Amino acid sequence: MTEQTAQRTYRVPMVERTGMRRLEEARGHSKLLMPLEGNANHVDVMYLGAFCILAEAAAAGPGISILDTARFFPIVKDIAVDFHRMAASDVTGEFTLTEEQIGDLLADLERKGSAGYLAEVPMHDDAGTLVATGRVTIKLLSHNWKRS
Repeated sequence: MTEQTAQRTYRVPMVERTGMRRLEEARGHSKLLMPLEGNANHVDVMYLGAFCILAEAAAAGPGISILDTARFFPIVKDIAVDFHRMAASDVTGEFTLTEEQIGDLLADLERKGSAGYLAEVPMHDDAGTLVATGRVTIKLLSHNWKRS
């Protein structure tokens, strides 16, 4: 994520090695691009791991964008990717939280120290064809969170 003053920055070197790029980023919104180059499998289509990374990052970004990262952190609880077609090009993934969802998440964080959401992340090839759908459960937790 982008570095912010007095905020923690989340870096995952493995993700950085994929060459994934941000296309759009705003409060509660993330659109990312996973390049085919460097992420193709043995038959020159997008590798499963690249789809998982794209879905995870597109799902987590909107949650991170609303956090006071000095107090809270994100974690992936689970992930699944459904394939619809092979992708022989770069792939984009996008997810947006509504303002109502953001309000509910922030209220839960203040009240319980934890919150969560299920992100459904459509992934499209460069022709706009839906090639996969990621379903990612994101947990947002207080640095002082205690399991109840």
